[in-house]
This record gives sequence, C-alpha cells and structure tokens, in this order.
Amino acid sequence: MGGWGLVVPRRDIVRAPGERVLRAPHPGLAAHVSSYVAHDLPDVGPTSWQITPLSVLIWVIDLEAPKRDGEIPESPLLGLRDRPMLAEQGGVSRGITVALTPLGAYGLFGIPLRELTNSAIAASDLMSSGPLTERLAEAGDWPERFRLLDEYLISRLARGPELAPAVRYAWDRLSAGPVRVDALADEIGWSRQHLNARFRDRIGLNPSTVGRIARLNRVLALLNRASSLSWAEVAHLGGYSDQAHLIREFRALTGCSPTEVGKPAGLFVPPGHGA
Repeated sequence: MGGWGLVVPRRDIVRAPGERVLRAPHPGLAAHVSSYVAHDLPDVGPTSWQITPLSVLIWVIDLEAPKRDGEIPESPLLGLRDRPMLAEQGGVSRGITVALTPLGAYGLFGIPLRELTNSAIAASDLMSSGPLTERLAEAGDWPERFRLLDEYLISRLARGPELAPAVRYAWDRLSAGPVRVDALADEIGWSRQHLNARFRDRIGLNPSTVGRIARLNRVLALLNRASSLSWAEVAHLGGYSDQAHLIREFRALTGCSPTEVGKPAGLFVPPGHGA
C-alpha cells in the first residue's frame, strides 16, 4: 500500500517538539512493513492527536511509555480503522512505531485482522515481545535498533501464516489505484458478496472502505510531492468527483478539513522514505 499517514492539524505538530527518525525496513520486508518511525519526545503536558484511518496497522514499541488514555495500552497494536481516532497522552514518550501491512500483521500475529478493527490492544496479548523490547532498550542508537527490528521481523515472518492469494491480490489491486469492487470480484472469480465476506474477515474492512482509505493516502503522497497544487487540482488528480467530494471524504476519514491539516498534510511517511 502506498505509504501511511498520521494526519493531525499542523498546530499540533508544531507544539510537539522532540526527535523523530524515519527509516525504511530491510528490502526483504517491503511487502510486510511500510516504515519505522523512532521517536523521543519530551513531556510537554497533555497532548491530543487526531489520527486518520491508515492503510497499515500500527505497532508502537514503547521503550518509555507515556500516560495514555484508558483505551490505549502500553506498546499498543492499532488495527485498521474506518473512522478517525482521538489519542490523548502526556509525559515522556520514547520508542519505535512499526507500520505493518495486512500481510505483515497477519504473518506476525496469525489472527484474522477483523479482530483488531477499530481497536487498540496490547501487542503482548498476541505474542511475547518482552525480550525484543529489552534488546531495543539496551541498543546504543536508533540504527542499531532498526537493525534488530529487521532481524526479528524477518525471522518471525518466515515462520508465520500467509494471506490467501485471492485476498492479497484484492488488497494489492485496491492499493494500486481505483477499481470497482464488482470488477475486482470478477477478476478473482468470486461473487461480490463472497469477496466482501472473505476480505473483511482477513483484512478487517470491506474492499470499498479500503479503496477510500487508499485514495486518501495517495492524495497525502501527492501533497507531499506537490504542495503548491490547489485543492481543486488535488481533487481532480486524486480521483474525486470535485473539491467538495474531497472535503467530505477528508473530514469523514481524518476528522478535520484539508485546510486544518495544511499542506503537506500532517506527518505523512511516503513510500520508501528513510535511509
């Protein structure tokens, strides 16, 4: 899927100082992991983040956990969502965010991703990650931690389950560009109803919703490449019927308007970003 975004109003980013280090995973993990983002953030008091539905599942490995609201545990795993999420936290925060594709999340945790939809659970509920967290905490710097993560994920995913080929094909097609769900079902050889049921069970959302999120992510990538475009131009290039359609979808999926977010939009990690 083409990248992922943490979409928040720019005023919230400005008032959240600290260190962030972006890194692409090992090439062998390209289909499973979109990116790593390390963070070391000071205590600036209570902070709220409005997070858009993403085209990845988010695993935060806390090395020093902030105080979060009651719905988000330590070292949380956030499933795919069809609505924005408000996350509130305070205190020092230090760790690594791993952006997992559905292929990677299914291979790592081995459960139907519908069980994670619109939820945040402790990753430790699904696997024993304590030894990994200890090794990451003891490492000397971020590059060493990224290397350890690469090694851990390559080893775990080599032994994990894989998505059914038809489901993975549907995900890849929806990620690549606009496609009608009935046309996609015909390509696979399934009925639309069967595709919706199988896809939702394994991925966590139905194909049409995944397509909407993918389209928004492509728009965010476009804004990062060409922030001088007008919103009307962005709507046209992004595949929306008009600017009003873009604004409605933006509000529905991010919880704020495009102008509230600003251009380029929030904290967005485009495909392949990092060293």
